[in-house]
Amino acid sequence: MSDKYICFVKVRHGSCNSLNDELLWFGKSLGLFSSRDKNKSCYRIFVELLTSKEGLSSDELAFRLNITRSTVVHHLKRLLGSGLVVKEDNKYFLRVASLPELVDKLSEDVSGIIKDLRRVAEKIDKNLN
Repeated sequence: MSDKYICFVKVRHGSCNSLNDELLWFGKSLGLFSSRDKNKSCYRIFVELLTSKEGLSSDELAFRLNITRSTVVHHLKRLLGSGLVVKEDNKYFLRVASLPELVDKLSEDVSGIIKDLRRVAEKIDKNLN
């Protein structure tokens, strides 16, 4: 597994009255959407990738969402770095086909990280004693 970073954020679920509210909560809980993104560009890119089965290029995303390609590329770098999105043949896809599958993959990633931390912690303790 290459270096990936994601930040889980405990966000009050509250009353999500629509699919958009649920998707915003989901993305905020993964630390994807910040208040600095006034136009919700990252959110819109995430939803577009979620609903696309063929994958999309950065140019296609920019055209569909009517935002600059540089904005798209900026957010795609973050989504790639989080491990939620992959790139194949200049097309971007969600890492897996469904959100429940995505949560399962993230859980596996976190378990692997925790196991590595535990192994190194035991080695450090052994060397300190």
